Amino acid sequence: MKNNNIAKLLPLAAAVAISSQASAAITLYDHEETTFSVDGLFNTFYVNSDSSADGANDVSQARIKMGFLPNVIGFNFSKQVDDLKLGGRSSFWATINDGNSNLTDSLIDTRQFYATVDGSFGQILIGKDFALFNRSNILGDEILLGFGQTMTTGDDGNNVSFGNIGAGYLYPFPNSQITYRTPDMGGFNLAVGLMDPAKRDAASEESRPRIEAEASYATDFDGGSVKGWLGYMNQESKLAGDAMTAKGVSYGVNVKFAGLALTASGFKADGVGTAGLGNLLTTSDGEVDGKLLQASYTINGTRLVLSRGENDGGSTANASDLDLTNKTFAVFHSLNSNLTLVGEYNKAETDTAEIKTIALGAVVTF
Repeated sequence: MKNNNIAKLLPLAAAVAISSQASAAITLYDHEETTFSVDGLFNTFYVNSDSSADGANDVSQARIKMGFLPNVIGFNFSKQVDDLKLGGRSSFWATINDGNSNLTDSLIDTRQFYATVDGSFGQILIGKDFALFNRSNILGDEILLGFGQTMTTGDDGNNVSFGNIGAGYLYPFPNSQITYRTPDMGGFNLAVGLMDPAKRDAASEESRPRIEAEASYATDFDGGSVKGWLGYMNQESKLAGDAMTAKGVSYGVNVKFAGLALTASGFKADGVGTAGLGNLLTTSDGEVDGKLLQASYTINGTRLVLSRGENDGGSTANASDLDLTNKTFAVFHSLNSNLTLVGEYNKAETDTAEIKTIALGAVVTF
């Protein structure tokens, strides 16, 4: 059930920030317009999966592991200097699944290490952060704090599960970048970034940065809110005189009303890697599009989620027929603002394989 190409592409699997500045952060220093805070997330799940595939024996596997998000600790800095607010964030993402194969050789991944400059003009970010293309798609996923599908990683994978990556959206890989964000304009926001280009091959030529952008609009109405977004990505690469272009659009809308939330999002891309732009294809035959439909209802601290996501088309040169669908039912119950219990059922399917997963876990944030 494992895909070795994916394992090479994503040595630490995938996740995304809870937010660029975690709201539950603990302030350690606040003096003379200078602040320093720390935030964290811990999660562990009991997971039982049953997998089947054409030409292979059925497998039942039990694991104690982390979910879609790794365990995270982040540090935040801000300082007001005249009319400018200087900020910064570094976050470190660690696996807890090292005991059965790597002993205590925990994988630690620095996914954010950036500085920001804010003013009346908006914000400029320099450093390493998650990319813009598909960013709101994954940040808006209702099972972000849950488990998700393991078809992409294998049901015995030692790192994170994959949520709906590869089954509804791509992963906005952390990337070195220079990104400008406009100030809020009546609910409309625009971000445009120059990204360090992904390599097509060790010998490939990328003569300009990758361009990514995302526009969003959010507004409240009586008893609810609505948010919509549109993302864009474009990058050129040349190998031995053969030029190709990686490009894509992402989009989505979220409506909330009286405890009910409805989300529809998707993307279409050419020339991307298995789960995003961690790598480019060696050919231009990588057309892939994904869709994610979700509904949730929250009452008395309990959120019920129904989700269906799919990717159609090949997103790697060696998996051109990998059309993946993931169906999820999840329950999130918040005991308080820092502790959430999770129960989740996933069914991930391709034309030749299926994995059914039950995950029971707890998420602690500070």
